[in-house]
Amino acid sequence: MAGGESDRRLSDFTETGIYHFDDAGAFFVDSVRVLNRFYTRFRVSPSAYYSRFFPAADNGNNPPRKRKRGGKEINTPQNLNSREKIAEQRHQEARRVLLKAHEAFLGAGQLLQVLPHLRNDTEERNGESFPRKNEINFVELGSVWQAPFYEISFKDEDGNRSAETAAGDESRRVARVFGNFVANEGSDDIEAEFLGHEYILPKESCFYMSDLRQIHNLIPAESDNGFNLIVIDPPWENSSAHQKQIYQTLPNRYFLSLPIKQLTHTDGALIVLWVTNREKLRSFVENELFPKWGVERIATFYWLKVKPHGSMISELDLFHHKPYECLLLGFSRGKEMNSEMGVDRIPDNQVVVSIPGSYSRKPPIGEVLLDYYVPELRRGRRVELFGREMMGGWTSWGNEPLHFQDSIYFVRKT
Repeated sequence: MAGGESDRRLSDFTETGIYHFDDAGAFFVDSVRVLNRFYTRFRVSPSAYYSRFFPAADNGNNPPRKRKRGGKEINTPQNLNSREKIAEQRHQEARRVLLKAHEAFLGAGQLLQVLPHLRNDTEERNGESFPRKNEINFVELGSVWQAPFYEISFKDEDGNRSAETAAGDESRRVARVFGNFVANEGSDDIEAEFLGHEYILPKESCFYMSDLRQIHNLIPAESDNGFNLIVIDPPWENSSAHQKQIYQTLPNRYFLSLPIKQLTHTDGALIVLWVTNREKLRSFVENELFPKWGVERIATFYWLKVKPHGSMISELDLFHHKPYECLLLGFSRGKEMNSEMGVDRIPDNQVVVSIPGSYSRKPPIGEVLLDYYVPELRRGRRVELFGREMMGGWTSWGNEPLHFQDSIYFVRKT
């Protein structure tokens, strides 16, 4: 790559958090930079976000370790059943795309020099670990009988509860936290307090915290007010997550009831669904879930997870624990049957390369899509279902959309 072009891409990356490899159908995403677009007085802490793959003892020179079980590396079994054969075929198709993307990534020398420093911030964290040991369990809290009465209070720019609130006028600065649309409609991020914890809400953002039984409250009265971009990260059945008690999982059949068609704007909606590499799940999505939702699949994206020094987080050909996940993109038609809002321009087999954050935390793929593939959707409404964090211009729904808004994941700008 010519020096001028390389410098331009690095300059764009510094500003946007996205480095595009045009010839490889891939892009690198620094999730922290992307998320920080939505904050004015605070910023997402790189130390908090990237704590998982930036261990103190790792100087960037340690080679990737092979996963072993019983002293033997886990590779593809010799005798595969019919479902495993389909999964292996999918992997071989993805493998070519992923290797091409990784080769382009390793060839971006200026970008690789930046990666080890993504977490080099200077804030004092007071020895706190991530996640915080006493962080609020919103799932349990939302199930108790007192849940409808819990309130979140907002602070002024100085970090104090407003004079109106202190005088007893709660209407503007206090809101019910469960089963209620809570919005920051201003152009600055704001601080809020809930049960002794501080939370940071990005500008022009909204959340609705509830379980699956109340999702119908998201459905607009008129489809003209529906959503044009719907990102979904379901808590799929996952024995690892269940055993580690990281988050609550649900049986796959529960997601058949998601009212995707009712949430769709009259012009239609781009649907982005995170899925795992389990063939049982892929088959369920393609043969049952998308047809039930009325979604037509248009493309497959991959999330390739890498370490700060560029290697994949695990061997690409391991049968289990592959270093990538899949995103299935589809289109939900609205009343205007001929409208496709530019989604027909989205290419297949694109690769998102990034360093993972906390367990189950996904890169902000919606913003990448808006930047590079369907910018016209910025004029529409966007929602993330089962969201665990918030972004400006988005509604975040789920039973813990405030999870990564805890102030421990932020630092105040100086």
